[in-house]
Amino acid sequence: MTGDAPAIALPDELPLFPLNGVLLLPRGTLPLNVFEPRYLALVDAALAGNRMMGIVQPAADGVAGLSAPDGTNLYRTGCIGRIRVFEETDDGRYMIELRGLCRFDITDELEQRDGYRRITPDYSRFVDDLKPVPDTPVERERLLTSLKGYFELQNIAADWDSLVKTPDERLITTLAMVCPFDPAEKQVLLESENLAQQCKLLIGFIEAALRADNDNGTTALN
Repeated sequence: MTGDAPAIALPDELPLFPLNGVLLLPRGTLPLNVFEPRYLALVDAALAGNRMMGIVQPAADGVAGLSAPDGTNLYRTGCIGRIRVFEETDDGRYMIELRGLCRFDITDELEQRDGYRRITPDYSRFVDDLKPVPDTPVERERLLTSLKGYFELQNIAADWDSLVKTPDERLITTLAMVCPFDPAEKQVLLESENLAQQCKLLIGFIEAALRADNDNGTTALN
């Protein structure tokens, strides 16, 4: 690993869980339903070791939430997560919850182990992920205003009273992870420099979706 030493030890080799349209951000929480044998083996290995794995998006079309076939090209940047909740179901699945730690760039891909992919990660661009987030002004009111219409458009139910009380970082991280943006948009959010930029990107994606819906409605009436 290069760059400043992190507050926690990050691995020099990292197992990968490539998932279509799935985003993990530092300090974000990602629940996963694991059922493929190779990823059950990955979770077993993680639990026996440092409990860490990398979440990365395939750079190809696929069904959101499903893993990518072997050999699929991957985006260069992902995020390492640590298993914080683990449960085994009666039918042999694992229900886990990952906590995002730090983003990484893929340096090299290593030989597969038990069917899952492994890489050498480089954390040097993202060492600040392991530090407290600075108190940076964000366009919170504009985000919340556009969000109401977007949730209606996407039929997303939300506890609005709780949402408006959510601190900036948790709000922006959660929205970036759960909103149904396309994979390229999610990747831009992942690689953004800071919270203020993530917020601007979120607003842009949300307002673009609302404009497109309005244009489609106008066209349908003509």
